[in-house]
Amino acid sequence: MADLISEQVSDRICKHMNEDHADSVLLYAQMFGEVPDATSATLVAIDPLGMNLTAQVGEESLPVRVTFDHALADSEDAHQTLIAMVKQARQAKTA
Repeated sequence: MADLISEQVSDRICKHMNEDHADSVLLYAQMFGEVPDATSATLVAIDPLGMNLTAQVGEESLPVRVTFDHALADSEDAHQTLIAMVKQARQAKTA
């Protein structure tokens, strides 16, 4: 089996997504985490089955779990899955 999503890989992905793709993280919370009123979100952790986020709704900070449609095999699978999910979310938002 390839490199499962270790804590170090999770931390690296979260740091990158939160710093460079905050808009995508917000879309994950709004569309897949079913928190449409979220105004911001932070990716806290990612594992083979899903990701944990914190979504900001007004003054409240809510924990959000988003489950993937398949178990991630490795960090490359995580990368491709996150890209596919943000494309899907953007299409759904403009539909």
